[in-house]
Amino acid sequence: MAMHWYVVHAYSGFEAKVQLSLEERIKRFGMGSLFGKILVPTEEVVEMRAGQQRRSERKFFPGYVLVQMEMTDETWHLVKDVPKVMGFIGGTGDRPAPITDKEADAILQRVQDGVEKPRPKVLFEPGEVVRVVDGPFNDFNGVVEEVDYEKSRLKVSVLIFGRSTPVDLEFSQVEKG
Repeated sequence: MAMHWYVVHAYSGFEAKVQLSLEERIKRFGMGSLFGKILVPTEEVVEMRAGQQRRSERKFFPGYVLVQMEMTDETWHLVKDVPKVMGFIGGTGDRPAPITDKEADAILQRVQDGVEKPRPKVLFEPGEVVRVVDGPFNDFNGVVEEVDYEKSRLKVSVLIFGRSTPVDLEFSQVEKG
């Protein structure tokens, strides 16, 4: 049999604990040859706080752990008996279905991209309405004209005295309206 990727449903917030417990059980029962990688899909995000860039990790599938394994009765029971695991996603209760290689590759690529080029924590789109929360235009609403993720800046059209005025702001100076 070949190894396939399976999605394991874990308690939200306990994904890393499930990953660790699963790795320990695999070693304890000597089943390393039946398992490949165990992965909690995360990506690095960047946000501006107090004028400084802060990096943090964000799970893009909270509550799920990806496990590369050969599906046998023994491996199925080993995974199901890990504390904080609710079961497998897909297939039937006693015969889980693996995700396709294409889906697995897309997830792995997204994890890799998150390491190489972190994404902003909050995404803005042109045409979106935002509220200014800092600076001279505090409490004004405006429409996003342009977004510059490299510099974490926005160009927002704010209505001042009945006229639309473009204002250049940092991500931290606005919130989604």
